[in-house]
Amino acid sequence: MASSGGDYSPTSSIFTGQYQVRKNLVWTSQCPPGQEDPYNNEWNDLVEAIHDNKPYNEVPRGIAASVTSSMGRMAAHSGQEITYDEMLNHQDVYAPGCENYTMDSPPPLRSGPDGRYPIPMPGLIGKHEFKIA
Repeated sequence: MASSGGDYSPTSSIFTGQYQVRKNLVWTSQCPPGQEDPYNNEWNDLVEAIHDNKPYNEVPRGIAASVTSSMGRMAAHSGQEITYDEMLNHQDVYAPGCENYTMDSPPPLRSGPDGRYPIPMPGLIGKHEFKIA
């Protein structure tokens, strides 16, 4: 699924391939007139809630989006399918000791003698994508 008009267009489309051309178009969402800008839509919803003294809370949607993004990262690191509950309850630490990093700390993933970084091998090196030095 991809935004049809750039970074934030409210209409989304599904294509059969990587190229967003008409012959690959499978489906396009519909946007009601006057709601073409999601930033204005969100602002209008907030102002309406304030005006009508109604509750307005975008936190659950933001949390769901953040957890979903983290699920993708965890799937990439582990090479496994990850569920929402698994993401919320896992014990993995992707940057052990990061709370102690300073601007002078060595990077946890270093290049080899040839200057190249290791090839990602999700699911093959334990719970991480790379072997951490």
